[in-house]
Amino acid sequence: MKSVFLQEEGNTPKNRIWGFLIVHSEYDYSMKDIARYSKVGYTTLKEIWKEFKEKKIVVQTRAVGKAKMYRLNLKNPVVNKFIDYYWAVVDAVVRK
Repeated sequence: MKSVFLQEEGNTPKNRIWGFLIVHSEYDYSMKDIARYSKVGYTTLKEIWKEFKEKKIVVQTRAVGKAKMYRLNLKNPVVNKFIDYYWAVVDAVVRK
């Protein structure tokens, strides 16, 4: 079942990654886990990840062995605006 946000804004790989990172923003994840949980192919994630890192949407929090762990960069004002937008879309649909 798709999330409310994906139903409204489109079920694209980028939206699935955003949705996963927003809903689970209290934890950090490896790229492999983000790909698995957001149901995005690893190769697709790597392409999107370049943009997310360049725009400072995500930050590396630590390394566990070879795996680098990432989470949303909550210090980035654009990220915070997108989080607000995400929850506004969900709220609007729920209120219908």
